[in-house]
Amino acid sequence: MKTSIAIYPGSFDPVTNGHLDLIERGEKMFDSLIVAVLRNAEKAPLFSVAERVEMLREVTRQWSGVEVEVFDGLLVDYARKRHAGVILRGIRAISDYEYELQMALMNRKLEPRLETVFMLPGATYSYLSSKLVREIAQLGGPLQGLVPPVVEERLRAKVS
Repeated sequence: MKTSIAIYPGSFDPVTNGHLDLIERGEKMFDSLIVAVLRNAEKAPLFSVAERVEMLREVTRQWSGVEVEVFDGLLVDYARKRHAGVILRGIRAISDYEYELQMALMNRKLEPRLETVFMLPGATYSYLSSKLVREIAQLGGPLQGLVPPVVEERLRAKVS
């Protein structure tokens, strides 16, 4: 049952099949799902914000309820601006939960009407992270099944 606008924030450097699993499932739960790419000047991403947005738009175009945007600053401010009531976050392990719980509680403190929904990835993707994908790509390892083909092509081109 769809009920509201949700934001799925992240760096998506690069987008993985684990991210897409959550996007696909989240799109079924909410009227609108905004995949929000964080612009963080303190990080040194492999892909530029524009490249990440382009890849995300390409791999999510099949879902009419999904938008891809860029944000910076506080997530709660962005959520207010977009009239979102839900933050969607994926949790792979206990370590993710501890960090995500802290963030969810702080977001609730800053904006009490904002709820956080935690989703577990499909078992196939429970180990998958963008960081691991970048490392595998940089070492010339296989990426099949970890990222969409278009992302694999761009990763190979970027690290070669």
